[in-house]
Amino acid sequence: MNDLSNMLETLSLEFSGNLIDPDDYRFNGARAVWNAMIDRRPAVIAQCKSASEVQAAVKLAVAQDLPISIKGGGHNVAGHAVCDGGVMIDLSGMRGVEVDPTARLAKVQGGALWRDVDTATQKHGLATPGGLISDTGVAGLTLSGGIGWLRAKHGLSIDNLVAADVVTADGSLVRASTDENPDLLWALQGGGGNFGVVVNFEFSLHPLGPEVMFTAPIYLVENGPEPIRAWRDFLTKHGDKVGSLCEFSTAGGEDFPEEHWGKRVFTLACIYNGDAAEGEVLTQPLLELGELSTDFSGRMNYCDVQQLFDTLVPAGDFRCYWKARYLSDLSDEMIDLAISNALAAPSDNSISSLWNFGGATAKVAADATAFGDRSFGWMYSLDGIWSDPADDAANIAWSRDGWSNSERFGHHGRAYLNFAGHGEDNAELTQTSFGPNYKRLVEIKTKFDPQNRFRFNQNIAPEA
Repeated sequence: MNDLSNMLETLSLEFSGNLIDPDDYRFNGARAVWNAMIDRRPAVIAQCKSASEVQAAVKLAVAQDLPISIKGGGHNVAGHAVCDGGVMIDLSGMRGVEVDPTARLAKVQGGALWRDVDTATQKHGLATPGGLISDTGVAGLTLSGGIGWLRAKHGLSIDNLVAADVVTADGSLVRASTDENPDLLWALQGGGGNFGVVVNFEFSLHPLGPEVMFTAPIYLVENGPEPIRAWRDFLTKHGDKVGSLCEFSTAGGEDFPEEHWGKRVFTLACIYNGDAAEGEVLTQPLLELGELSTDFSGRMNYCDVQQLFDTLVPAGDFRCYWKARYLSDLSDEMIDLAISNALAAPSDNSISSLWNFGGATAKVAADATAFGDRSFGWMYSLDGIWSDPADDAANIAWSRDGWSNSERFGHHGRAYLNFAGHGEDNAELTQTSFGPNYKRLVEIKTKFDPQNRFRFNQNIAPEA
């Protein structure tokens, strides 16, 4: 550690941010991430405020032959933001968003959260596809695809990523766009954090809001699957206009009738990707599929909708283990399995979801982005969420079992790599998920990170 201490002393001259080692009183707070299960200890945490400070931190890691983890929002369920014994680059001090309403572009710093983007873009009546939880980091969500409410009309986050500024493994700052390093831009469009530290993203924007139609009728699971089957058929017709998910959860609190507390329910949550009044008319049939437990539907401010799910899993409050796979189709049998899995959840905080795709997402060619094939119609996610470490085994088993049991409905074995469990985004799963694009990703990885400094991700190993 003496060499590291000397290097830190030299590096501190180039920093206006914080350099935090394990002896610093700020260390435990700085290494904490959203998932309370994650307990790792970096050799040093570099809290950066500029691209030049990120470059200096990367050069420190190279000089000490240390791996690098990157914290944007720190929301990744597997805790990729924090490493053991390496350099953790913390971008949480870099949350700026600049909007050009004329060009319909947003320039977003690498530590920004989606609420930062939504707030800035909605001032101009614009939006870009983001996540469903506003304190999710822009970087982590985007680099593995970015699935949000606007996917029906505007695709994934990566489909709107037009350029990026990246600090690569040798400490260089390079631009990735259609004109400069287009191979790197392609790799960033779904290839994860394998290729460097993205210090700036540039997204295309679309007119939307401030009012949108949020449709969210809630039905009791015990009343049967028919509303889910009707929802599926509705989205088969309107999946180019509606981004939706069927979310299984447990009723509780003043928003539900007291007689339903503790019962399993499902929410048919939708955002109409267009005019709110049109969406209210179009989605009305989803409120008429049987007896409701309650209904959260209504015209709402887009930024408010983007924050509706934040309270489900407050940062640092819960232990989480999530698995997800793409589905070729959503058969009656798969719906029945999803219901069975929801009823078996050992924690009332756990949720599971069926997500629709198609629309603009499906129109992108498989080789146009690193993300790969878009021909799947649905996704199934099992999000184990609980509090007591003594319950780890039961809750992890629930997610794993549900994921394994749904394999026969899967789409070529592919998984959504943002929800791949903990350390299970292994070489086989990663290669399967990228499909034919994997070979090109290896070539780009070898070009920009030949020593695999950036390996806390769905890792793509460089060529030897």
